Amino acid sequence: MSRRPGLIARFTGLVRGWATGWLRDREEESPRAVYEHAISERVKQYRELKEAVAGILYMRNKLEGELEERRGELTRTHSDIRRAVQRGADEVGLALISHKQILVGDIERAEKEYEGLRSEAEEAKTNLIHFREEIRALEREKGRIVATLANAKARRRMSEALDGLSVDADMRALENVREHVARLATEGDLDQELGPDRGLAARIREIREEANTDAARIELEEIKRQLNPTGIPARSGEAAPVASH
Repeated sequence: MSRRPGLIARFTGLVRGWATGWLRDREEESPRAVYEHAISERVKQYRELKEAVAGILYMRNKLEGELEERRGELTRTHSDIRRAVQRGADEVGLALISHKQILVGDIERAEKEYEGLRSEAEEAKTNLIHFREEIRALEREKGRIVATLANAKARRRMSEALDGLSVDADMRALENVREHVARLATEGDLDQELGPDRGLAARIREIREEANTDAARIELEEIKRQLNPTGIPARSGEAAPVASH
């Protein structure tokens, strides 16, 4: 039996924690609803405060009217006292003086009460105006927050879309093709910078020179054959016989 209260408390705390987390998630997902609820509550409080302020103003105005009546009665009582004294009606005069004293006391108390109500009414009106401005500020803030949230969600969706494109297989294939073409173009540029193959040109030139040398020797042998048709080698210092034509 002693464990049951602790178990209930733990369960209650668990439910409260879950509810708090759920509410926090809803607040993050739908700030518009949170603002609208807050504004609705403020509007309800504003109406209640407005009714209270109206009651204070009514009491102030009512007391102000009563003060005017008592001041008017006090003025008439002063006149009645003078007339009673002039007529020698002392008893009436004494009664009027007593009534005057009561009126003066009532007026003094009413004036103090009126000043308190007037000050309270002014403060209440100021608070009511501030409360109304707070509601309007919340309305403006709601518009800004909702617009900011919509913009942020749009940017996030765009970012996620771009991230999805960046890892797409087709995009990777296109990137590989671009890289391959760039490499080939770089190799072509390098060939132009290096110029033709110097080793190959030298070998070609060597072969051509060897061919020219062979042709020159053949021509030299042909000239010798023409100059010495007998095939007898000429002695040293003697000219070969010239063949007759």
